[in-house]
Order: sequence, then C-alpha cells, then structure tokens
Amino acid sequence: MGPHQYSDVARFMLVDRHARELCRTADDVLGYRLTDRYRDSDDPYSEYAQVAFLVNCLALARLAEEQHGVDPIACTGASFGEKTVAAYTGALTVADAIDMTARTARCVAEYFRTAHQDVVTHSFLRTPKARLAELLAELDGRGEWYEVSCELDEDFHMVSLREPAVAEFSRAIRAGSGMSLYTMRPPMHAAAFAGLRERIEEEVIGGLEFADPRVPVVSDQDGSPLTGGEEIRTLLLDGFVRALRWPSAVDGLAALGVGKVCVAGPDSLFGRVGTTTRRFEVLAMTPQAALRPRAAARVPAG
Repeated sequence: MGPHQYSDVARFMLVDRHARELCRTADDVLGYRLTDRYRDSDDPYSEYAQVAFLVNCLALARLAEEQHGVDPIACTGASFGEKTVAAYTGALTVADAIDMTARTARCVAEYFRTAHQDVVTHSFLRTPKARLAELLAELDGRGEWYEVSCELDEDFHMVSLREPAVAEFSRAIRAGSGMSLYTMRPPMHAAAFAGLRERIEEEVIGGLEFADPRVPVVSDQDGSPLTGGEEIRTLLLDGFVRALRWPSAVDGLAALGVGKVCVAGPDSLFGRVGTTTRRFEVLAMTPQAALRPRAAARVPAG
C-alpha cells in the first residue's frame, strides 16, 4: 500500500462491479459509506484509505480472474497486502477482513498517539547493502536508535528511526549517490513495536476465526509457505514487529514453481521493482489498467 489518494482510484471504485459490490459490503460492516469517508480524508493511510485499498485489491484480483484467467498456485501480500491475501485465499471472510482492517487502523493510530511519537519509517533507494551497512554504522556511532523495516531490492530499503535523525540520515544517503523517497508516519515493521502487536492480538485479531487458505500463502517476512489458518493469524500479527523481506518472498514464490505473477492493486512498487521483474513475468492489474478496454498492462521481465 503506497500513499494513494481517492482521486487515484475513484473512477475504478465507482465503475467496476466488483469494487461496487465490495464497497456495499464495507458500508454494511462499517456503518458508514466508505467512498464518502475516503474522498473527504486527506490522510493516505487513514482507516478509510486502508479499507479502500483492501477493497480495490480484492476487486482487481477478481477482475484478473475474469479477464486473464488468473488461477493462482500461491499468493503473497506485502505489508498491508497481508490483509488482502487473508481475504482472497479464504483464511478470513471478506466481512471479517474489512472489520479487521478498520479496527487495526484505529488501534495503530491510538497506539502511536502516545508511544514512539518521534519514530518514522524512511524509504530510500540506490543504496547497495554495503553502503547501507555504512549508513547504519554512522547511526550507531551517533547513538541513534534504528531498525531496518523493509528490504525491497538489493539497493532499496526502509529504515525506522527517530524523526530528528532523518535530515542527517538523508544527507548521508545523498552523499553516497542514494535517493530518499518518502517518510512514513506511523512507522512500521519494527521489533520495538511489540506493545502494538500485543494490543492488536488482544483487541482485534485474537478473536477472529481463521480458516486454512485455499492456496499456500508465501510469507513476506521470510518467504516460507503458509498453509494453516493459525499461520496466517501469526503472519498478520508478526507484520507489526518483523521486517518485510521482499526478496525472500520472491524466492518463496519461485520455490513453489511460480513463473508469472499478477500484482492486483493500486501498486507502483512491487510489480515494478527489479526483485520482481528479474524473476517473473508480471501482469500489473492496477485500477488504471483495469479501466482500459480488455486491459492490464504487462511489465516486461527485466
């Protein structure tokens, strides 16, 4: 899930029949009109944006089945996408996944109002692992706390750190020919957030019933194939405290015999990053592609 706005997906949500059906389900579950709340919010990671992301990913996955005969042998979801995978594979009902997404978003917002208020997650690329090690050593030398939250490609990472340290960290990234992208608040994927994991388990996920997924779910944390409902529950909970390791997820998919992937959702990253395109033929099922006649642009393997 990237920082998308309502205007990026509005037409798809209003036109596509799958999206409209899922929005009606969301309206019933949440007790408010999802598209209205999403339209009126300026927070790209609000409760409404997160539920809309779930709805759009599920709608696009269904459309991929219809238009392109997609019949997956395995699924994975990166970060927020874990929730979509839980619903798509039947580990959770769609209604439960919508409710879980909304309540989780509220818990996260409440948690970070008082805990780790100065922590953000900073993303950057063109920084090979050797240079990353140097940057982290510099943080160590200044006594700064940090955790690597995401590994996306050989030179693309996200690090959680205190916001006052971001400016100097960004300067060091640029000095090594790297490029900073954006800084996320609230932060994500760090062992320091164990209290959040406990709260989500107690207030949201612990009471849900998880079924075994209809196809293996490849963990975005270590690439292992998950086939049991309780494994999916643990995956969702561990997402708060374990780093996203996209190369491991790609390895896990390849180990199951995957050669083509359909990236279903408002994505500008996981279907394009070299980790993915070097290994697979990619069908990019985005809202924009879905609205083109018999569309869905292919991203050539690189």
